[in-house]
Amino acid sequence: MQDIDLLLHGRWVIPVEPDEQVLEHHCIAVNDGRILALLPSARAAQHYRAETELHLDHHALIPGLINAHTHTPMNLLRGLADDLPMMEWLHEHIWPAEQRWVNEEFVHDGGLLAMAEMLRGGITCFNDMYFFPEVTARAAAHLGMRACVGLIAIDFPTVYAGDADEYLAKGLALHDSYRNDPLIRTAFAPHAPYSVSDAPLQRIQTLADELDIPVHMHVHETADEVGQGLQQNGERPLARLDRLGLLSPALVGVHMTQLDDDEIARLAETGSHVVHCPESNLKLASGFCPAARLVAAGVNVALGTDGAASNNDLDLFSEMRTAALLGKAVSNDATALPAHTVLRMATLNGARALGLGAETGSLETGKWADITAVDLATLESQPVYHPVSQLVYAAGRHQVSDVWVAGRHLLKDRVLTGPDSDELLATAARWQAHLAET
Repeated sequence: MQDIDLLLHGRWVIPVEPDEQVLEHHCIAVNDGRILALLPSARAAQHYRAETELHLDHHALIPGLINAHTHTPMNLLRGLADDLPMMEWLHEHIWPAEQRWVNEEFVHDGGLLAMAEMLRGGITCFNDMYFFPEVTARAAAHLGMRACVGLIAIDFPTVYAGDADEYLAKGLALHDSYRNDPLIRTAFAPHAPYSVSDAPLQRIQTLADELDIPVHMHVHETADEVGQGLQQNGERPLARLDRLGLLSPALVGVHMTQLDDDEIARLAETGSHVVHCPESNLKLASGFCPAARLVAAGVNVALGTDGAASNNDLDLFSEMRTAALLGKAVSNDATALPAHTVLRMATLNGARALGLGAETGSLETGKWADITAVDLATLESQPVYHPVSQLVYAAGRHQVSDVWVAGRHLLKDRVLTGPDSDELLATAARWQAHLAET
């Protein structure tokens, strides 16, 4: 008999790895923040005596969801400018608002609001790209949430840094600060091919190889971006990145709505990762990521929400459903992107893209106990014949009851155990009053 910290019993345990496995009436044994075992609930008492034991008899226990691309502080810009073409939305509304208001307080308050939203939606890890990333890292670490924090780089000066050298110097200092942190990982985050020139990109490629961290970047988001790349550089942006040595297992390319067959083959050949953000791409009319073709070619495809300014929520349950349905429509194939594949995109594929595949993303012995409990006993999700399909096609984030990160209970019966919801609402109202002046 072993004394352990936590024993979680579920109606279904869905580990994601191995693929398509569903364990009925099983439990997860957790100690020191990591998964010790998955075993039938009927046998648990023979092996473990837990300090905390929970019976979630109508729940599916799944790996914590991983939001592989977002901009957390932009939660404060949710709904500020909607129903506009992307470049008009960006140049005439979002960037002016950021130029006026972005500072460390904005990043902290918006980031914390986003983290609370994500936890309530079953997300345990997020990949962020924004200014003042050290503020986001501190907030996530304090909250106990897992994060990959982007070391932002862009050619033009902002309130955060004056030039490429300063962006990278600040990023490297942040990387050193969290080098051994169990929750916070870093990635280089050059904004996009059209906003970062060759010299900084080449330096980032060299540093990423030396430090063994990802390169997180918007790539081929729109047809306009590709057209500008051809006009200015005589080649498509992806070809330029390839020429600079950036296509590799370190690349986390976001959006990728404009891909031809040769580019898909090259992404597969180089081991590059793609993050599909279907709802943001739909809202901004950016195009359709050929996710099913990428998966069929062997490319690791993860899911992201993008920021709340262009989505307008951080809801991976909604993204899973949209990705599955859109994948079928774009492919004209009802078998494309089945439910188990999409759940994998929202969990293990995201972990692998961020270099965290050995630590999280699936419910396996030795991995961190990043776990989401989803109540499937509601009227809206009954009866249940196939729980994975139910999660993707019928369930919603409001059915997430409990969330653990490294075994720490961060959402308990729909209530956050860390930040105070009333304080977060008051903060959002205060920023709304400021931003309405923009």
